[in-house]
Amino acid sequence: MNYTLRIAQEQDISVLKKIISESTRELSKRHYSEEQIELALESALGVDTQLIKDKTYFCIEDQDEIIACGGWSYRTTLFGNDNEKSRNATQLDPGSQAAKVRAFFVKPQYARQGLGSMLMKKCESEAIKLGYSKLELMATLPGVKLYEKHGFSGRGSVEYQLSDEVTITFVPMYKQI
Repeated sequence: MNYTLRIAQEQDISVLKKIISESTRELSKRHYSEEQIELALESALGVDTQLIKDKTYFCIEDQDEIIACGGWSYRTTLFGNDNEKSRNATQLDPGSQAAKVRAFFVKPQYARQGLGSMLMKKCESEAIKLGYSKLELMATLPGVKLYEKHGFSGRGSVEYQLSDEVTITFVPMYKQI
């Protein structure tokens, strides 16, 4: 296939939200309950418009249709959408801190066709251009295999609180580049 990778724009946000919801609901259902998925889409997963403003979030298109998205960040926030309470837009120091890989999602019918790898290569090359030598991310369980394939190592798992009664398992991962 002849896919096109480009920088995400503000006018893409409504399409990105649909892709993120569709991807999460379909590709995560073997790992998480429906309740976990729906609560995660409210805060832990979704569009972070800071990445779009920073021009570090990308879309992959197939004949002008967005089929995947993902990016990286030079800011402190590790994951979450615009509703995440712990957002922090402080810029990172490339000499001592890791750039953040953020929010990879693929339309389910395009899963496992190399789109995540295409996004990862773009994010790594962009981070390297700005002087970063380390990357970190917070992986969902369905994403762990992709990140391991690209040299990331996990350090156990963490339970992220979605509500008073519900948590979701994520895996913090790191890589030297």
